[in-house]
Amino acid sequence: MSEEQRVAAASAEGATAPIRAVGTDDEPAVGNQRLLGGWEGWAVYVACILYTAFHLVSLNLYPIETWTYRLLHVAGGLAIGFVLMAAFPFDRPMREELLRPLERPLAVLAAVAVGWPLLCVLWAFVGRWATGEMRAAPWLFAVWGQPLLLGVLIAIAAGWLRRGSSERIAWFDAVLAAAALAVGGFLIFSLDGAALRMRAGTPLADVQNFYAALVGVLLILELTRRVAGLALVAITVVFIAYAFLGPWLPGFLRHQGYTATRFFTYIYTDNGVLGPTTAVSSTYIILFIVFAAFLQASKVGDYFINFAFACAGRARGGPAKVAVFASALMGMINGTSAGNVVATGSLTIPLMKRVGYRAQSAGAIEAAASTGGQILPPIMGAGAFIMAEVTGIRYTDIAIAAVIPALLYFVAIYYMVDLEAVKLGMKGLPQKELPLFSDLVRQVYLFIPVIILIGALFMGYSVIRAGTLAMASAVVVSWLTPHRVGPVRFLRAFELGAVMAIQIIAVCACAGIIVGVIALTGVGARFAALLLAVADTSQLLAMVFAMVIAILLGMGMPTTAAYAVAASVVAPGLVRMGIEPLVAHFFIFYYAVISAITPPVALAAYAGAAISGSDPMRTSVTAFKFGLAAFIVPFMFFYSPAMLMQGAWFDILHVCVTAVIGTYFLACAVQGWFFGRLAIPPRVALAAAALTLIVGGWLTDAVGVGLGIAVFAWQRALGAARAEEGVPMTRSS
Repeated sequence: MSEEQRVAAASAEGATAPIRAVGTDDEPAVGNQRLLGGWEGWAVYVACILYTAFHLVSLNLYPIETWTYRLLHVAGGLAIGFVLMAAFPFDRPMREELLRPLERPLAVLAAVAVGWPLLCVLWAFVGRWATGEMRAAPWLFAVWGQPLLLGVLIAIAAGWLRRGSSERIAWFDAVLAAAALAVGGFLIFSLDGAALRMRAGTPLADVQNFYAALVGVLLILELTRRVAGLALVAITVVFIAYAFLGPWLPGFLRHQGYTATRFFTYIYTDNGVLGPTTAVSSTYIILFIVFAAFLQASKVGDYFINFAFACAGRARGGPAKVAVFASALMGMINGTSAGNVVATGSLTIPLMKRVGYRAQSAGAIEAAASTGGQILPPIMGAGAFIMAEVTGIRYTDIAIAAVIPALLYFVAIYYMVDLEAVKLGMKGLPQKELPLFSDLVRQVYLFIPVIILIGALFMGYSVIRAGTLAMASAVVVSWLTPHRVGPVRFLRAFELGAVMAIQIIAVCACAGIIVGVIALTGVGARFAALLLAVADTSQLLAMVFAMVIAILLGMGMPTTAAYAVAASVVAPGLVRMGIEPLVAHFFIFYYAVISAITPPVALAAYAGAAISGSDPMRTSVTAFKFGLAAFIVPFMFFYSPAMLMQGAWFDILHVCVTAVIGTYFLACAVQGWFFGRLAIPPRVALAAAALTLIVGGWLTDAVGVGLGIAVFAWQRALGAARAEEGVPMTRSS
């Protein structure tokens, strides 16, 4: 036994306190999030509640015109985001001395420069409300966008130089919030909406519309940088640059190029920022984020993790299997892979280290398991809603199709952690340290909101109505627990829903910029032609090419943006190859999700490394290893659409069983363990057996199962020979 394992075993013997998840539902504050107090805290609290209420009322009771609704959705999200999220973490060194001598004059200048456009918008609003005149007076917006742009540039630069307070709203962030409201108000009140959209992206586009769109894009990029990092911003900037550099690029990348006015006015319409991604974030996503906030208010997350410990804690390598089980359940609450890691990993990762897993393995297992929550129905993160919007396929059909792929993902991770536990001779946690299953069964009613959601969807209710019913049921169910949702918790859930929605709003709007560039330049169609040319040589090679592109586009990006971008670039080519739209989009979606554990930029793995105290790059490589068996799953449903519930029940059962066997063979080949340690030749044979089971045909399945049986017979014979020689079949490291 290694030194690390002896220390872990000693600590395990001395640790007898019962394990119980507490506080996993609490939304952790990130390093640049302000915790406001006083009147500012109350003002933001009220603003968040009103923002959430606006969406729920508009979605369920009093719908408003789509253009106005989406503009208010984006403008409100940007405004709340800027007052809550600072430009950088508060512990980051800043160059404040560069700004200090000129700070007061610049603050006044920025406030006046943004205050005038905002005042014009308010004047136009009052005029429309008082007179009913839809079009504002032309003089009101004659000189409007130039000062707004100046104020925003000053405020962004000030935010990059000055730290600000974690408990007070900085003047430059207040300016950016006001600018976001000014942009939204201009696009609503300055011109008739239909005329504005008709002229956008054409030589007739209004110059003030250009300034509004340019400022809007700058605000979206800055907030996205604050909440999601530089990866998505960098990719978006590359696409924006592509729109202007097209005439000088070679081959299929070449296009005619566009003027700044035409480009930005086109992007800030329903062809780009206000297009499919924002359509989804303003309806389905925010609804289910608020649903998750109500589940958190009633502490359902704690119950899910305790339930997982009661079910799987005693198994060998128990905490790792708890991580798989709990992450699957928490995936219905958390909208991101990294958020799932933080929620469950804070409890499971230390326990995995205690029973003998290395620090990097513990972080990697949690990252791989948490990533799977994005493909688990019924909620599936946010990507499935975008898939429904883009493809026109009903959400219920997408949720049904996701069942077997999600099952295979978690089965693959389970196999990997189980084989790791066998190799290292691990045991589970003592029963006395685990929650009592009998106690948790009495609270099984906490699953009712999820059951109502699923039931309502399959009874034919719309996604919005089903989500609203599930939200209401979460409130009612909480009354049966000590964490009853009364008026205070109710309003707290509304506030939490708005705060949780900030990242996804910014990310969806930023992804909309990329989608707009692809639509404007036509690069998606040209890329589809390139993919089709590759498919003429080999369809398998084209699929591998599509897989690589989806993973590369997804690295460092949230799942929602990763799928939206990859679907715009890759999906048209796959569909033109003759692949069914559902299969093509699921193929891309799956790999966009897995990009969260694919090095060198693996956000979920980095979150796991932060908790486990391991090296981030080594953890990401280990996470990739644990998720490797899951990488073949999309090829399985590419060759066997029955895996997406397409076809007769017998075909579906056949491909499901053979896929589970193939996944197990591949996990054994990766881990080098199949009823004992595997030498190189049988590992290669098992990997080949797994690959033959991908196709789903009877002949290839027979070959794969036959190879597996042959390796099993070899291992048994080798084990018998070693037993006669007195050589043990297991190893401790």
